[in-house]
Amino acid sequence: MSKNCEIQVNQNVAIFTIDRPPMNTLSRETLLEMETHLNNLEQDDKVRAIIITGSGDQFFSAGADITEFSDFVDMEKARQNLQVMHGVFRKMETYPKPIIACINGKAFGGGNELQMACHLAIASETAEFALPEIRLGIMPGYGGTQRLPRLIGSRAALELILTGKRITAQKALQYGLINRIATSSNLLVEAIHWAQEMASGPPIAMKAILDSVIRGLDRSLEEGIAIETENMLPLAKTEDAIEGVSAFFMKRKADFKGK
Repeated sequence: MSKNCEIQVNQNVAIFTIDRPPMNTLSRETLLEMETHLNNLEQDDKVRAIIITGSGDQFFSAGADITEFSDFVDMEKARQNLQVMHGVFRKMETYPKPIIACINGKAFGGGNELQMACHLAIASETAEFALPEIRLGIMPGYGGTQRLPRLIGSRAALELILTGKRITAQKALQYGLINRIATSSNLLVEAIHWAQEMASGPPIAMKAILDSVIRGLDRSLEEGIAIETENMLPLAKTEDAIEGVSAFFMKRKADFKGK
Protein backbone atom coordinates (compact mmCIF):
# COMPACT_ATOMS: atom_id res chain seq x y z
CA MET A 1 0.00 0.00 0.00
CA SER A 2 1.26 3.49 -0.88
CA LYS A 3 2.48 5.54 2.05
CA ASN A 4 4.05 8.53 0.36
CA CYS A 5 2.45 8.71 -3.08
CA GLU A 6 -1.04 8.69 -4.58
CA ILE A 7 -1.97 7.51 -8.06
CA GLN A 8 -5.11 8.53 -9.94
CA VAL A 9 -5.92 7.70 -13.54
CA ASN A 10 -7.87 10.24 -15.58
CA GLN A 11 -8.78 8.59 -18.89
CA ASN A 12 -5.33 7.53 -20.17
CA VAL A 13 -3.30 9.90 -17.98
CA ALA A 14 -1.90 8.88 -14.59
CA ILE A 15 -1.59 11.63 -11.97
CA PHE A 16 1.20 10.78 -9.56
CA THR A 17 1.14 12.88 -6.37
CA ILE A 18 3.98 13.02 -3.83
CA ASP A 19 2.10 13.14 -0.53
CA ARG A 20 4.49 13.82 2.34
CA PRO A 21 3.24 17.03 3.93
CA PRO A 22 4.22 19.64 4.69
CA MET A 23 7.15 19.73 2.23
CA ASN A 24 6.81 16.53 0.17
CA THR A 25 10.39 15.52 0.89
CA LEU A 26 12.00 12.65 -0.96
CA SER A 27 12.95 9.94 1.49
CA ARG A 28 14.58 6.73 0.27
CA GLU A 29 11.26 4.96 0.90
CA THR A 30 9.40 7.55 -1.19
CA LEU A 31 11.75 7.12 -4.13
CA LEU A 32 11.55 3.34 -4.01
CA GLU A 33 7.76 3.66 -3.90
CA MET A 34 7.91 5.97 -6.93
CA GLU A 35 10.00 3.39 -8.76
CA THR A 36 7.45 0.66 -8.05
CA HIS A 37 4.59 2.81 -9.32
CA LEU A 38 6.54 3.76 -12.45
CA ASN A 39 7.23 0.10 -13.16
CA ASN A 40 3.54 -0.71 -12.82
CA LEU A 41 2.41 2.22 -14.98
CA GLU A 42 4.91 1.29 -17.67
CA GLN A 43 3.16 -2.08 -18.05
CA ASP A 44 -0.31 -0.53 -18.13
CA ASP A 45 -1.18 0.00 -21.79
CA LYS A 46 -4.18 2.17 -20.86
CA VAL A 47 -1.85 4.79 -19.37
CA ARG A 48 -0.08 6.77 -22.08
CA ALA A 49 1.21 9.82 -20.17
CA ILE A 50 2.09 10.63 -16.56
CA ILE A 51 1.88 13.80 -14.48
CA ILE A 52 4.02 14.12 -11.34
CA THR A 53 2.99 16.75 -8.80
CA GLY A 54 3.07 17.45 -5.06
CA SER A 55 0.26 17.58 -2.54
CA GLY A 56 -0.92 20.97 -1.30
CA ASP A 57 -0.03 24.29 -2.88
CA GLN A 58 3.21 25.23 -1.12
CA PHE A 59 5.72 22.57 -2.14
CA PHE A 60 6.22 20.46 -5.22
CA SER A 61 9.07 18.96 -3.21
CA ALA A 62 11.67 20.43 -0.88
CA GLY A 63 14.08 17.67 -1.87
CA ALA A 64 15.94 15.21 0.31
CA ASP A 65 14.58 14.20 3.68
CA ILE A 66 17.01 15.93 6.06
CA THR A 67 16.38 13.28 8.72
CA GLU A 68 18.27 10.84 6.51
CA PHE A 69 21.39 13.01 6.22
CA SER A 70 23.05 11.04 9.01
CA ASP A 71 23.23 8.09 6.60
CA PHE A 72 25.77 10.03 4.55
CA VAL A 73 28.39 9.76 7.29
CA ASP A 74 28.83 6.13 6.26
CA MET A 75 30.41 6.41 2.79
CA GLU A 76 29.21 3.03 1.56
CA LYS A 77 25.64 3.65 2.75
CA ALA A 78 25.79 7.13 1.18
CA ARG A 79 26.91 5.64 -2.13
CA GLN A 80 24.08 3.11 -2.05
CA ASN A 81 21.51 5.83 -1.29
CA LEU A 82 22.77 7.98 -4.15
CA GLN A 83 22.59 5.01 -6.50
CA VAL A 84 18.92 4.57 -5.55
CA MET A 85 18.18 8.25 -6.23
CA HIS A 86 20.04 8.26 -9.54
CA GLY A 87 18.38 5.02 -10.58
CA VAL A 88 14.86 6.39 -10.05
CA PHE A 89 15.58 9.71 -11.75
CA ARG A 90 17.28 8.00 -14.69
CA LYS A 91 14.29 5.70 -15.03
CA MET A 92 12.06 8.77 -15.30
CA GLU A 93 14.36 10.40 -17.83
CA THR A 94 14.44 7.30 -20.05
CA TYR A 95 10.78 6.39 -19.51
CA PRO A 96 8.93 5.27 -22.68
CA LYS A 97 5.87 7.43 -21.94
CA PRO A 98 5.84 11.24 -21.58
CA ILE A 99 6.27 12.44 -17.99
CA ILE A 100 5.19 16.00 -17.14
CA ALA A 101 6.29 17.70 -13.93
CA CYS A 102 3.36 19.74 -12.61
CA ILE A 103 5.14 22.10 -10.22
CA ASN A 104 2.56 23.36 -7.76
CA GLY A 105 4.93 25.19 -5.40
CA LYS A 106 8.57 25.29 -4.34
CA ALA A 107 10.92 22.88 -6.11
CA PHE A 108 14.11 22.98 -4.06
CA GLY A 109 17.16 20.74 -4.06
CA GLY A 110 16.18 17.19 -4.94
CA GLY A 111 12.68 18.43 -5.80
CA ASN A 112 14.19 20.63 -8.51
CA GLU A 113 16.37 17.74 -9.65
CA LEU A 114 13.26 15.54 -9.79
CA GLN A 115 11.42 17.93 -12.09
CA MET A 116 14.55 18.18 -14.29
CA ALA A 117 14.42 14.41 -14.79
CA CYS A 118 10.89 14.70 -16.21
CA HIS A 119 10.48 15.17 -19.96
CA LEU A 120 8.41 18.35 -19.71
CA ALA A 121 7.39 20.82 -17.01
CA ILE A 122 4.53 23.20 -16.26
CA ALA A 123 4.64 25.39 -13.16
CA SER A 124 2.34 27.51 -11.09
CA GLU A 125 2.95 31.24 -11.47
CA THR A 126 3.92 31.27 -7.78
CA ALA A 127 6.38 28.35 -8.02
CA GLU A 128 10.03 28.83 -7.06
CA PHE A 129 13.13 26.89 -7.97
CA ALA A 130 16.52 26.50 -6.31
CA LEU A 131 19.49 24.23 -5.77
CA PRO A 132 20.44 25.56 -2.31
CA GLU A 133 22.91 22.81 -1.33
CA ILE A 134 25.91 25.19 -1.46
CA ARG A 135 24.48 26.96 1.59
CA LEU A 136 24.78 23.73 3.56
CA GLY A 137 28.37 23.22 2.49
CA ILE A 138 27.45 20.44 0.07
CA MET A 139 26.43 20.18 -3.59
CA PRO A 140 23.49 18.89 -5.63
CA GLY A 141 23.77 15.12 -5.60
CA TYR A 142 20.74 13.85 -7.50
CA GLY A 143 21.92 14.87 -10.97
CA GLY A 144 21.53 18.65 -10.68
CA THR A 145 25.12 19.45 -11.70
CA GLN A 146 24.58 17.45 -14.89
CA ARG A 147 20.99 18.08 -15.94
CA LEU A 148 20.79 21.81 -15.21
CA PRO A 149 23.69 22.76 -17.56
CA ARG A 150 22.17 20.57 -20.26
CA LEU A 151 18.84 22.34 -19.87
CA ILE A 152 19.88 25.99 -19.51
CA GLY A 153 23.60 26.18 -20.39
CA SER A 154 26.67 25.98 -18.20
CA ARG A 155 27.04 29.65 -17.23
CA ALA A 156 23.45 30.13 -16.11
CA ALA A 157 23.57 26.77 -14.32
CA LEU A 158 26.80 27.58 -12.51
CA GLU A 159 25.39 30.88 -11.30
CA LEU A 160 22.39 29.13 -9.77
CA ILE A 161 24.35 26.21 -8.31
CA LEU A 162 27.23 28.29 -6.90
CA THR A 163 24.95 30.86 -5.26
CA GLY A 164 21.99 28.64 -4.35
CA LYS A 165 19.63 31.49 -5.17
CA ARG A 166 15.93 31.07 -5.79
CA ILE A 167 14.33 31.93 -9.09
CA THR A 168 10.68 32.53 -9.96
CA ALA A 169 8.60 30.54 -12.41
CA GLN A 170 8.90 33.44 -14.85
CA LYS A 171 12.70 33.34 -14.66
CA ALA A 172 12.67 29.53 -14.95
CA LEU A 173 10.62 29.87 -18.14
CA GLN A 174 13.10 32.41 -19.54
CA TYR A 175 15.99 30.06 -18.77
CA GLY A 176 14.23 27.12 -20.41
CA LEU A 177 14.05 25.18 -17.15
CA ILE A 178 10.28 24.74 -17.62
CA ASN A 179 7.99 24.78 -20.65
CA ARG A 180 4.86 26.56 -19.42
CA ILE A 181 3.33 28.62 -16.61
CA ALA A 182 -0.27 28.45 -15.42
CA THR A 183 -2.28 30.10 -12.69
CA SER A 184 -2.34 28.18 -9.43
CA SER A 185 -6.07 27.52 -9.75
CA ASN A 186 -5.76 26.16 -13.28
CA LEU A 187 -2.40 24.38 -13.05
CA LEU A 188 -3.53 20.77 -12.81
CA VAL A 189 -6.30 21.28 -15.37
CA GLU A 190 -3.78 22.58 -17.89
CA ALA A 191 -1.33 19.81 -17.07
CA ILE A 192 -4.03 17.18 -17.63
CA HIS A 193 -5.10 18.78 -20.91
CA TRP A 194 -1.48 18.85 -22.09
CA ALA A 195 -0.92 15.23 -21.04
CA GLN A 196 -4.13 14.08 -22.73
CA GLU A 197 -3.05 15.81 -25.93
CA MET A 198 0.08 13.65 -25.96
CA ALA A 199 -1.74 10.57 -24.72
CA SER A 200 -4.01 10.72 -27.76
CA GLY A 201 -0.97 10.38 -30.01
CA PRO A 202 0.67 7.18 -31.26
CA PRO A 203 2.40 5.56 -28.26
CA ILE A 204 4.93 3.59 -30.32
CA ALA A 205 6.09 6.78 -32.04
CA MET A 206 6.13 8.63 -28.71
CA LYS A 207 8.41 5.96 -27.26
CA ALA A 208 10.71 6.15 -30.29
CA ILE A 209 10.93 9.94 -30.07
CA LEU A 210 11.71 9.92 -26.35
CA ASP A 211 14.39 7.27 -26.84
CA SER A 212 15.95 9.10 -29.77
CA VAL A 213 16.13 12.45 -27.98
CA ILE A 214 17.35 11.16 -24.59
CA ARG A 215 19.91 8.68 -25.93
CA GLY A 216 21.07 11.13 -28.58
CA LEU A 217 21.76 13.98 -26.15
CA ASP A 218 25.14 12.67 -25.06
CA ARG A 219 26.25 11.35 -28.46
CA SER A 220 27.79 12.87 -31.55
CA LEU A 221 25.43 14.05 -34.30
CA GLU A 222 26.31 10.99 -36.38
CA GLU A 223 25.56 8.63 -33.50
CA GLY A 224 22.34 10.48 -32.77
CA ILE A 225 21.19 10.14 -36.38
CA ALA A 226 21.94 6.43 -36.21
CA ILE A 227 19.71 6.14 -33.12
CA GLU A 228 16.99 8.11 -34.90
CA THR A 229 17.22 5.81 -37.95
CA GLU A 230 17.14 2.75 -35.71
CA ASN A 231 13.88 4.00 -34.22
CA MET A 232 12.37 5.37 -37.43
CA LEU A 233 12.57 2.33 -39.68
CA PRO A 234 10.24 0.01 -37.72
CA LEU A 235 7.58 2.71 -37.32
CA ALA A 236 6.56 2.62 -40.98
CA LYS A 237 5.31 -0.96 -40.53
CA THR A 238 3.08 -0.24 -37.53
CA GLU A 239 -0.70 -0.17 -37.68
CA ASP A 240 -0.55 3.29 -36.10
CA ALA A 241 1.50 4.62 -39.01
CA ILE A 242 -0.96 3.18 -41.52
CA GLU A 243 -3.84 4.66 -39.52
CA GLY A 244 -2.13 8.05 -39.30
CA VAL A 245 -1.57 8.27 -43.05
CA SER A 246 -5.11 7.06 -43.81
CA ALA A 247 -6.60 9.60 -41.42
CA PHE A 248 -4.57 12.37 -43.01
CA PHE A 249 -5.84 11.63 -46.52
CA MET A 250 -9.41 11.07 -45.30
CA LYS A 251 -9.26 14.32 -43.29
CA ARG A 252 -10.34 12.69 -40.04
CA LYS A 253 -8.81 12.33 -36.59
CA ALA A 254 -6.52 9.33 -36.28
CA ASP A 255 -7.36 6.61 -33.77
CA PHE A 256 -4.03 5.23 -32.57
CA LYS A 257 -4.08 1.81 -30.89
CA GLY A 258 -0.44 1.42 -29.99
CA LYS A 259 0.11 -1.37 -32.52
